[in-house]
Amino acid sequence: MDDPGRLLDLLPDDRNPLSWVRGSDGLVGWGEVARITVTGPDRFAEADAWWRDFAERLEVRDEVDVPGTGAVAFTSFTFSPRSAGSVVIVPRVVVGRRDGQAWITEFAAGGGPSAVRSVSPVRASGPLRYGDGRLPVGRYRQAVAEAVRRMQAGELEKAALAHDLLAIGEEPLDPRFLLGGLARRYPTCWSFAVDGLVGATPELLLRRDGEQVSSRVLAGTIWPGERTGSDLGGALLASAKDRREHALAVDSLATALRPLCAALEVPEVPAILALHNVSHLASDVYGQLDPEAPASLLQLAEAVHPTAAVGGTPRDAALEVIEELEGMDRGRYAGPVGWVDADGDGELGIALRCAQLDGRTVRLFAGCGIVADSDPDTEVREAAAKLVAVREALEGTG
Repeated sequence: MDDPGRLLDLLPDDRNPLSWVRGSDGLVGWGEVARITVTGPDRFAEADAWWRDFAERLEVRDEVDVPGTGAVAFTSFTFSPRSAGSVVIVPRVVVGRRDGQAWITEFAAGGGPSAVRSVSPVRASGPLRYGDGRLPVGRYRQAVAEAVRRMQAGELEKAALAHDLLAIGEEPLDPRFLLGGLARRYPTCWSFAVDGLVGATPELLLRRDGEQVSSRVLAGTIWPGERTGSDLGGALLASAKDRREHALAVDSLATALRPLCAALEVPEVPAILALHNVSHLASDVYGQLDPEAPASLLQLAEAVHPTAAVGGTPRDAALEVIEELEGMDRGRYAGPVGWVDADGDGELGIALRCAQLDGRTVRLFAGCGIVADSDPDTEVREAAAKLVAVREALEGTG
């Protein structure tokens, strides 16, 4: 198709728009042909098997033949296997663009009318009031302090703790307003929407393109106001605490990917990723999958999730600490989110800088990586700085 313009502007007034967009490229979708919801430790394998079976039974006409064309599903998984709600959704319509080439994919079962719809105006959020979530700030600080105590006692090295915040509107909220606001403010992030979970993540958990796999690991954060001086990136690179936190995250990803790869390239020194509200240490990891039996995107996700960036080290001990000290169900926050095609290729980010929309209510999330020398007050301020992304977009400010 000819250039359709801004992809997010094509989304009709739908309670559950689907999106995976970065800059001018990506995918948006609407309507629903099929879905599966899975729970438990085998949720990735069950979703992968269902999607493979579904895709194999399709008759596909694809004149474009680039990643993202043909049959595509959007997916979002819970952080914990105990949480319900991991989902794979096959949209009726997908519009995509990659490197200047645009296309539309539509299911046409039964020869019914086109599902392409006219677009109604995006509705602003209007007045919002905020309230405590399931883990308010005061209890979050206590959880961080207790995690630090346990790390100093040698029980574990790192745990990524999060808390939540509620926003309530006067009318049902339009997810397109939040999605569009995040995309404008964070064009280098992946703006996603799947089944009411809307966000803009800077962290690419996995990209699979044939036998090639890549990942962008983020851990270690600084924000304006935390430290004096203009060279925030230099201060972040010089921080022993942040460098250690980042190394744990990179090592956990590499350890999980290495058995599935014939070759893996891991940078020795991280780079700086500067965003509107915070800056992170970032490392891009590249691998060549085993050519004899290349793992699909969802199989790779099962192997690597959760990395130490959003879980901790050692993994099992960190997950126990998260469950105990947070005392809340994260849902799909910090879980894999993105898209997969019929060949098992696609992209999955980590659901960060996000919120779950449910009518008039929005549940916002933010978290921090905690290590033995973390300061609880600093971590509380860091989480607040990360919440700025969603709050500004939701309010239409900033």
